[in-house]
Amino acid sequence: MKSRDKVEELQLIKLKNRKGTELEILNFGATIFSLKIDGINVIVGPSKPKDYLTDIYHRRGKFFGASVGRHAGRISKNEFELKDKKYSLFGKEGVHLHGGEYGFTYKLWEILEKEEKEDPFVVLQYSSPDGEEGYPGNLKVQVKYILSEENEVLIEYSAVTDKDTIVNLTNHTYFNLNGEGDVDDHKLKIFAEEYLETNAQKIPTGKFLKTAGTEFDFRQLVAVGEVPLDTTFKLDKDNPRIVLKGDKTKISLEVETNQPAVVVYVPEDLPTDWEYSTEIGSERAAICLETQKFPDAPHQRHFPSVVLTPGETYSNRTTWKFKTGS
Repeated sequence: MKSRDKVEELQLIKLKNRKGTELEILNFGATIFSLKIDGINVIVGPSKPKDYLTDIYHRRGKFFGASVGRHAGRISKNEFELKDKKYSLFGKEGVHLHGGEYGFTYKLWEILEKEEKEDPFVVLQYSSPDGEEGYPGNLKVQVKYILSEENEVLIEYSAVTDKDTIVNLTNHTYFNLNGEGDVDDHKLKIFAEEYLETNAQKIPTGKFLKTAGTEFDFRQLVAVGEVPLDTTFKLDKDNPRIVLKGDKTKISLEVETNQPAVVVYVPEDLPTDWEYSTEIGSERAAICLETQKFPDAPHQRHFPSVVLTPGETYSNRTTWKFKTGS
């Protein structure tokens, strides 16, 4: 699709609840564009919808607020094997990342349904053809974004396929609950006893390490600080939650999910090729909480399977619960 056609088809969907909270979503990448709570935008990203369509946005590869797939995270060796057949994937330096060169992030999704009354919502769909980015099977993906009257954002991904394939979706929203500056003084709690060991390319070795006694021990609510975070945490099976609190606005976020892991990512810096919708700091301006299955799962048999077969329905449900004034 040509750039001009994408501009003409680009749509910004607005949902607003009775508390005045506003959620904006782009059909490009099924992307969360902004979320204003008490007038504060807690989402970090480019300020103009058209910025997302530019070549420089694609080259920078930061996935602001986007739906990521077919397989979020890294896959080693630029390939995977399924039923004794190898599938080659796009990659750089032996690493396939976030669905490939033009994954779901860079696709225009169809708006299937929108409801603006109580608990407003929108449903978007993308149909990924067999062989796209090297993945087998025609895959139909849907995401439903719900803005509840209690200031909850529910994200429900589902997918079906006509051929055995692999699926691991996530949302790649960058949060800054202050609406400005950096996130070093945000407080973070992750219900996780273990995290994934990775090599220099951020590929999991397959080994789980204990968080206790390390810089990745966020079992109690503590400041993010300057900890380098691009880290996969194994969530507590009985209580898979993450808590994030802003230090200035007192806006807090509690994340609940049916996924086994969360990738916590704090970029040391962000591109300066566009203006941002908030007054971000020059360093560590935002934090991602990417709920998903484990990266490189196709090469690690002891990880939860990412295989989806015909007749099955993939499901990824994540809820963001926001509170203010505490």
